[in-house]
Amino acid sequence: MQRTIGMLALALTLTSLSGCSYLFYPRAGDYAAQAKGANGVETLINLTTMMEATAAKAKGGKGKDNALDDYHNQLHALLDSYCDVTKEQAKTPAYDLAVTHKKELTAIFWRLWKFKDDQPQRDQHLDLSIAELKELRDTLQTLK
Repeated sequence: MQRTIGMLALALTLTSLSGCSYLFYPRAGDYAAQAKGANGVETLINLTTMMEATAAKAKGGKGKDNALDDYHNQLHALLDSYCDVTKEQAKTPAYDLAVTHKKELTAIFWRLWKFKDDQPQRDQHLDLSIAELKELRDTLQTLK
């Protein structure tokens, strides 16, 4: 019995630590499929465009509405899509900058989630997200 519990715990840990998993955000896989490009970088670029439009729709809202939930799932699709970048691209300084933008975008999202019920903070964080997405897209263009 203990061995079974241990194996289940190990499987759950490995699944949850996997960066390319849609276990907890299954709609993220749908968004990744919609944004699928010819390669990993194009998929990331398509996701940034999709997220920018969704963030604009989420402005003016309150709480966990549909637009914010979509943005959240798209963010997970973006984060997981970093796994699709080639090893050669991942060794470039532009990719390092893209990873920095990814971390900044994640930090902005955490603040956005904290203020999802409070205007104007929600809209300010969405504006900041849009600006960061534009910078990320510009960085990704150099990887193409």
